[in-house]
Amino acid sequence: MSTFTELLATQVRNEFAASQQYAAVAVWFDSQDLPQLARYFYRQSLEERNHAMMMVQYMLDRDLQVTIPGIDPVRNSFTSPTDPISLALAQEKQVTADIKALFEAARAEGDPLGEQFMLWFLKEQVEEVSSMTTLLNIAERAGENWFDLENYVARESIGDGGQDASAPPAAGGAL
Repeated sequence: MSTFTELLATQVRNEFAASQQYAAVAVWFDSQDLPQLARYFYRQSLEERNHAMMMVQYMLDRDLQVTIPGIDPVRNSFTSPTDPISLALAQEKQVTADIKALFEAARAEGDPLGEQFMLWFLKEQVEEVSSMTTLLNIAERAGENWFDLENYVARESIGDGGQDASAPPAAGGAL
């Protein structure tokens, strides 16, 4: 198995883990009566699930072995809105590093199909890190007034919401 294929299989796990973590973040925001933030992170959870399934579809299309992995437990407890948003930003930065490593492995192995596939994810990570950085900045400025943050999320469009016509197909269809 090539390094690219091994890293891609690991990334499927990472994307499912991100999906579950975002679901936990969304539930925490819901429990704090912050519906705009909850809605945003529920949508992020679906987006990460779709990313995993895009990778699964790619592996199926390339006749690579696919195993759907389990994940480690996620964090469910937070003390303020900045906690889960900071966690999300760190997670997105790690995913960016992982996607770059995937692209570099495909290039090193002379796999132009793998390189081309990863280009969309690189573009997506620029948007993800930028959106989460902005959200964290706004949360820090809002301080104890969580409703300022809630109003910002209600008023502004954050990210692309997973609606990108150039996105690779997801196995079973995107949700």
